[in-house]
Amino acid sequence: MNVRTPPRLLDLAESSLLRNEALAISALDPLPRELFPALFMKAFYRRRSQTLKAMVQAWPFVRLPLGGLKDVARVRVGRPIQAVLEGVDVLLAQKVRPRGCNLQVLDLRSTGQNFWIMWSGSSDDVYSRSQMAPVAEVRSRTKQPVAPLDVFIDLCLKKRTLDHFTTYLLSWVERRKISIHLCCKKLKISAMPMENIMKVLAQVQLDCIQEVQVNCTWQLSTLAAFAPLLGQMINVQRLYLSHIHRSALEEKEQQHVVQFTSQFLRLHHLRDLYMDSPVFLKGHLDQMLRSLRNPLDNLIITNCQLTESDLTHLSQWPHISRLKGLDLSGITLTQFTPDLQVLLEEVASNLEELNLEQCGIMDSQLEAILPALSRCSQLRTISLCGNLLSMAIMEKLLGHTARLSSLKEEFYPAPRESFSSGGALHLGRLAQLKAQLIEMMRGFGGPRTIWLSSSPCPRWGNKTFYHEEPFLYHCYTPA
Repeated sequence: MNVRTPPRLLDLAESSLLRNEALAISALDPLPRELFPALFMKAFYRRRSQTLKAMVQAWPFVRLPLGGLKDVARVRVGRPIQAVLEGVDVLLAQKVRPRGCNLQVLDLRSTGQNFWIMWSGSSDDVYSRSQMAPVAEVRSRTKQPVAPLDVFIDLCLKKRTLDHFTTYLLSWVERRKISIHLCCKKLKISAMPMENIMKVLAQVQLDCIQEVQVNCTWQLSTLAAFAPLLGQMINVQRLYLSHIHRSALEEKEQQHVVQFTSQFLRLHHLRDLYMDSPVFLKGHLDQMLRSLRNPLDNLIITNCQLTESDLTHLSQWPHISRLKGLDLSGITLTQFTPDLQVLLEEVASNLEELNLEQCGIMDSQLEAILPALSRCSQLRTISLCGNLLSMAIMEKLLGHTARLSSLKEEFYPAPRESFSSGGALHLGRLAQLKAQLIEMMRGFGGPRTIWLSSSPCPRWGNKTFYHEEPFLYHCYTPA
């Protein structure tokens, strides 16, 4: 016999209030702040627009994480969110903040679910109420002036035009520029005309942006047009650019490069710079480095061509020794042995991650840089996948990396002897070579996580393999 759990008195009270919106609104002033989230959540579910508008004007917390509620509720949110914005309008139209209202931040990002889960009682959440201190504030007992409201969103410009809600929100913000600050921490651009991008970003507090991802097939001239906007994002910490092509008019290439690289002079908080397929950097890397006046944690330049002078400028960059991560995968370094050796010597003291996948590194070049590699005492991850290395040099490499006590993960190519003259992988031969390497490593002591791969990059998923003995894991992509 199934026994249904009776509803809580709190649930019954909330349901009663929501059946009568006038009663719910009149009860807000004496309502304990602990009951606001659960009542707001149910009003959002049931699309009680008038209750939502009134609750915004009495919201007792600093932050209203509406984006998190949208994720939890999983309902069509157009009208409920519009009702919230209408409530904000009423609040902003008042000269002084209503008693008990502490609202300063309207958060439309996909975060904050724990706030709603915990306060609604809909789940056994492990977070204590003391952890809500940054969000939950003591209700004010005095009337205060209505300060500008910060509205947080994440912008993902992945179509030629914006979706209906974002269009509505930007129009709403534009009419309230004095009283609304539209803030965006993460900006992603994958497909949108530059003219539309500029219109969107004209509504955003650009100095709030901390992460920028541009994953477009842009011409260099388009990047130059975007550069002044980037220069206003003075607090950006992470910048990702991919597939920027040369402009059709080569005589303007130098001008466009300067327009872009000069903006780095203003990005004093930049810590991670990722540039995939930046073909315009060949011969111009020194211009970008001169504009990077502050240290980086991670520098990633992949899948392009660099000159010998580019490598020289990189090793002479004043902040090169501060790097924690260096990724030059997909850049042919075959002819740059001395430059690569000097570069590794410069980064040795702090480098934690090194990626030299598919760099055309051969036995002689790897042997030349092994002494410098051995001095990278802080190295935690190294990848040399996609390079053609023999069994003999693999043995020397593993002997050198065994001295690096901080090294946690190693990604290496299958030895050259594992392949036929036509490039076919022989699994039986690879198994024999792997056994030889394991036997050789027994004298080094300590377990190691090592991947041998016939593919350029085996780091898919989050698989980590542990073993009480030195261990090599082989993964391959079938032909």
